[in-house]
Formats: sequence, structure tokens, C-alpha cells
Amino acid sequence: MLYMICATDHPDSLEARLAARPDHLARLVALKEEGRLIMAGPFPAIDSEDPGPAGFTGSLVVAEFASLEAAREWADADPYVAAGVYQHVDIRPYKRVLP
Repeated sequence: MLYMICATDHPDSLEARLAARPDHLARLVALKEEGRLIMAGPFPAIDSEDPGPAGFTGSLVVAEFASLEAAREWADADPYVAAGVYQHVDIRPYKRVLP
């Protein structure tokens, strides 16, 4: 089943986000290579593709997991969690309708 993982960043966490980004991306690439990743990306803090020092306000991942618990375990192990980037993470089942 698909699950949506929506995370909200702590204020002023850009430096920690950038430091943990390579490990965070490696986990997403692994999901992609397994054919389980639907989409992933950050929320820019301003209306810009590259928000620069304004940074980001969170992230969204939509991916396939065996269960809600498996999605939670995966999200809890994210390097952004360990680095203190995320303030809150919401995980919900997701039903893809389009495309």
C-alpha cells in the first residue's frame, strides 16, 4: 500500500538539513531502485525553486510500504530525524487516483 510521509521542519534547521541531505537522499534512491518511490521532495520556504538561505519548511514522500508500521519505522530512521531537522512527521495511508 502507498503511504504519505509529510514532515515539518524545525525553524532554522537549514544547516542540519544540508549536512544530513546525502544520507537522506541515499535512502530515497534505495526506495526508487526498489520501485517503491512515487514522489519525494522538500517544501521551499519561499515561492522559489531554489530558496537559498530561506531554506525549507518540510518534506513529502509518497512510497509503498508493507504496512503503516513499516512506513513509520522507515520514517523514524530518516537521517533528518536523527539530525533534528524534523519537528513533526505525519504518516497516513495514501490512495493514488491520478495519474
